[in-house]
Amino acid sequence: MARGARAEGPARRRPRRSQAERTTETRAKVIAAVIDCVGDLGYAGATAVEITGRAGVTWGAAFAHFASRLSDLAIEDQSLETRVSLFVDGAWQHFSSATYRATFEILLNHLGREDRPPGGSWQQQLLRSWDRIWMEFLGDAPIPRRRHPILQHYTISVLSGLASSLVLAGPGARLHASELDLLKDSLTRELTRDVR
Repeated sequence: MARGARAEGPARRRPRRSQAERTTETRAKVIAAVIDCVGDLGYAGATAVEITGRAGVTWGAAFAHFASRLSDLAIEDQSLETRVSLFVDGAWQHFSSATYRATFEILLNHLGREDRPPGGSWQQQLLRSWDRIWMEFLGDAPIPRRRHPILQHYTISVLSGLASSLVLAGPGARLHASELDLLKDSLTRELTRDVR
């Protein structure tokens, strides 16, 4: 070994990052990609393929950042009613966020375009992410498996509708807690209903 040269030891492994750290990094990449795309190509050029390519993520990953808000919740040994409440509150944090509004605007602008992201359409990616989280929280509900997609679609529709109504109401608009409580009550009722 030459004088002054250092012996190469085993490569140091980076400590594993937490889900929250990975989610924060993904969100930052998506936001930076949106800003870069709009700046470089204009709003019309900020396609789903362009944004995800620049960010190095899928739309499913972009959407799934809200899972980290839910993944830290302790749901073991919780009643179904409690898990429904935790799920709805966590999902609402996502649907009421500026990130959701920005993503939704971009996706609306590009509905029907032929640019399909790798791994399936953005709708398929979002639904796969949503289904995985839903099943972690509510998959053991005593209902037939075929009912879950119906209730998932209902939940997404209610939350996105509530988010839209706040945008239309303007700055300072607030959601009445009773509106989320109504969703929680109806989901709990449907998830425990004897459906044959």
